[in-house]
Amino acid sequence: MPRGSKSSYTSKQKRMAERIESGYKRRGVSGGEAERRAWATVNKETGGGKKRAAKRKRTSSSSTRSRSSRRGTKGTSRRRTSSRKK
Repeated sequence: MPRGSKSSYTSKQKRMAERIESGYKRRGVSGGEAERRAWATVNKETGGGKKRAAKRKRTSSSSTRSRSSRRGTKGTSRRRTSSRKK
């Protein structure tokens, strides 16, 4: 894919860039600069083009489940009585 190609972006990202670009043009920014700024904004907000399949979130795994169940128990079983005011 050549540099500057927008083929890896979703249709939603393309629409977003169009709207942002038209806003810049209304404010008096030149066409090329408005396009550049619009795509920079889209990249910043969405993280760039489409993500590869390897980047998808995993469904549920036992390691995640066990880690989250341990998280709530730490430090909740006892409180120091000396730190309480009488």
